Amino acid sequence: MNGAEPSSEAVSARMRRQARRDTACELAVRGLLFASGQRYRLHVPVPGMRRRTIDIAFPGQRVAVFLDGCFWHGCPQHATHPKANAAWWREKLDKNMARDRETTAHLVEQGWTVLRFWEHEAPEDVAAQVTAVRDELRRPGRRP
Repeated sequence: MNGAEPSSEAVSARMRRQARRDTACELAVRGLLFASGQRYRLHVPVPGMRRRTIDIAFPGQRVAVFLDGCFWHGCPQHATHPKANAAWWREKLDKNMARDRETTAHLVEQGWTVLRFWEHEAPEDVAAQVTAVRDELRRPGRRP
């Protein structure tokens, strides 16, 4: 192993099967938002950035919601560090985190409000925070 590839085909296959969208966390948050009367778009392309999407978007208000997986996005509480092929994994996960920072900065520059949550956060808390931000943006004197 030279660190440029996954440690085994079995590991690679298992990682490919991991849900990238419509995770349990996403479904729960979306259900709560929808039940409260909020309408959103799913997996909206990030303007000006190829191959990047917003998990839950409110385009009219320019609110982007990301629900990040603890392993793939480096949660400070729950991230794990694989021991097999550690250098390859460290590089891969560091790139993911850098891409998250770059995406957030790009959207903010475009006038979006970016909300990032970890998959372990309670869906009720996430939905409440999204609702609070959207309500604040609707207040007179705030941007559209």
